[in-house]
Amino acid sequence: MAEQGAIPTTTARSWTHLIEELYHDCWDARIERFRSPYVFRGHSRASANLNTNLMRLGATPEHLARLEGHLLRNFRKYAHKQAAAGDSIWNWMALAQHHGLQTRLLDWTYSPFVAMHFATENPATYDDDSLIWCVNHCGVLALVPEPLRRVAEEEGSNVFTVEMLGQAAASVEEFDRLASEEFAVFLEPPSLDDRIVNQFALFSLMSSPSARLDDRLARHPELCRKVIIPAAMKWEVRDKLDQANITERMLYPGLDGLTRWLSRYYKPLKRDA
Repeated sequence: MAEQGAIPTTTARSWTHLIEELYHDCWDARIERFRSPYVFRGHSRASANLNTNLMRLGATPEHLARLEGHLLRNFRKYAHKQAAAGDSIWNWMALAQHHGLQTRLLDWTYSPFVAMHFATENPATYDDDSLIWCVNHCGVLALVPEPLRRVAEEEGSNVFTVEMLGQAAASVEEFDRLASEEFAVFLEPPSLDDRIVNQFALFSLMSSPSARLDDRLARHPELCRKVIIPAAMKWEVRDKLDQANITERMLYPGLDGLTRWLSRYYKPLKRDA
């Protein structure tokens, strides 16, 4: 196992080795079940970081908080007629992220196979290695501020729902003030539609719009690892995922997902001369 920065990184040598790495440490001796404490995020390129879409707008850290407020306020105002998200800011933030608005949330999944899909869904990147982040959400929970940890303990949960998060912080500003140092939580969104359900999705949430999860994880490398899928393996991984029905047709239910799947599935290995 090699080290890239402070975070342990492994390069998969085969399909079997890839599965072993993604299911590493999944035995839970307390309940005597194979229940992994890890969540996963797949990237089509191994050089990818954990910047949020909000960060990618290019604003300075000082401006990001104001920009986030403007985006969420106007999303709530204009989406109100089409969405019944209630009063919770966390419901609205999850809904906004789900529909492509720039937020401080990052998409994750409980499924290593779904993460493999996102690491291999774009054939245009098949000359590049892919990356899957694996993060121990139980370990991340142990580092949250006391008000959040108390809510989680009372509910007996390792991740937060929007209702649980609202018990500790009713607003984004209140959430950011829960601790003097940056922290992260994992948030399960409501089942907004079949896409959320089929992707077995959840979000990471940082305590500042300018805080990076990978910086936080670098200070606690025991909580995470990275698994590289070499470019030479990507077609094999992709074909085996397709046979397992881990495809755009299932993960993006509807005609858009169907056409995305068909367009990729029938794409030739090489363009005709």
